[in-house]
Amino acid sequence: MNTRDRLTGGRAVVAARDADSTPDTTEIRRLAAAAGYDVVGEVTQRRTEDLRYDLGAGKARDLAATVADADADAVVYDGELSPGQYADLLDLFPAGTTLVDRYRLVLDVFAEGAGSAAARTQVRLATLRYELPRLERMEGESALNRKVFEKGSPVLDARRRIDDLEAKLDDLADAAADRRERRREEGFDLVTLAGYTNAGKSTLLRRLADDLTLDPTDPDGASRHADLADSASVEDRLFETLETTTRRATLGGRRVLLTDTVGLVADLPHDLVRSFSATLDEVAAGDVVLAVVDASADDRRLRRRVETTVEVLAGDATGPVVPVLNKVDRLDEAGRAAAEAVVADVLGDSDADVRDTVAISALDGAGVDDLRAAVRSALPDATAAFTLPMSGEAQALVSWIYEHGDAAVEYGPETVEVRFSGKPSVVAEARRRAIDLRDGTTDGAT
Repeated sequence: MNTRDRLTGGRAVVAARDADSTPDTTEIRRLAAAAGYDVVGEVTQRRTEDLRYDLGAGKARDLAATVADADADAVVYDGELSPGQYADLLDLFPAGTTLVDRYRLVLDVFAEGAGSAAARTQVRLATLRYELPRLERMEGESALNRKVFEKGSPVLDARRRIDDLEAKLDDLADAAADRRERRREEGFDLVTLAGYTNAGKSTLLRRLADDLTLDPTDPDGASRHADLADSASVEDRLFETLETTTRRATLGGRRVLLTDTVGLVADLPHDLVRSFSATLDEVAAGDVVLAVVDASADDRRLRRRVETTVEVLAGDATGPVVPVLNKVDRLDEAGRAAAEAVVADVLGDSDADVRDTVAISALDGAGVDDLRAAVRSALPDATAAFTLPMSGEAQALVSWIYEHGDAAVEYGPETVEVRFSGKPSVVAEARRRAIDLRDGTTDGAT
């Protein structure tokens, strides 16, 4: 079996099968290019799955001939191959040909771009989970039984590495959860950007974010805000964002941390998706999730991408989901209406708390103010009103309130009238501090 930690690129033939229509190879070609392959041919087939090759036997032989004629180094297969199909197809190809199915291809693209410890750990874990049944198939049951106690068994080694990586990822997840909790205590709301790869999430992050400068008086700032980046890449290619990147924003007076997550991709097995726990944890932890979709995709692709996004969000999002129809600058009115209809149709079947769709262009800013308002409306909210005695302590509390929410303040001769709205935990803390100033009483708290 040809197993590698990362792709080496080369000349590739793309292959795809679909039971209902002639396969569209646009996305798999882009994935192959992102992995460093030069696509020199393709073989497609419309038919039901063949248990041995996935393609029909005749078409599988045509694929082998195409590989030989094109002097290709690899076959990139747009679909999931079982361990048996993988082995049987590989037997047909010229010696030395690499076979990569869609899922391994995505993992290898992720591996090329993973920079943080969490991202690298997630990719390694997902790759090993993918490889394990294929190692078991290639090693064979009898060989596996003989090697159960042999230190060098590839299968046992893969299992040990999976256990080690799962433990490491648990530790990293705990650290990320602690960081999120500290940010909540500091008065930040958490807003997560999720969506299909290349939907424009990174461009939207830049459009919404404030300056990222950390508080220079915070001695622990570097470790507490390790995921806060000075910039966010906006290249127009698949999987440009492979880390969870967080930036600050202010929306309607609320201090928000926006987190851009790894782009989703269709048709990945559920257990592989779960390996990318950092993205799923950010989705689950978000007070609001922005489900960003590319409105310029044709109806079929758009529906598939929204379905992929909903599949993840419905199981993990606990806060409200705001659908964001991005790139509407590329559409006329009819195209925009059609895209909105597709999104509404798909999201109508979701179990998540889905709010009204907001149409925007992150590139030119159209509709972004409407999005800010929609996010502000979806954030959990509480209000309170305080009458405070005029004092230095009251002024300090007013300053704190201004920093942590939306406040209206009126000064009288001897008192300060404050109306305050913000996240519930922050309003509760403001109430507690006001009580301390007023000997256990507040006026008009709601």
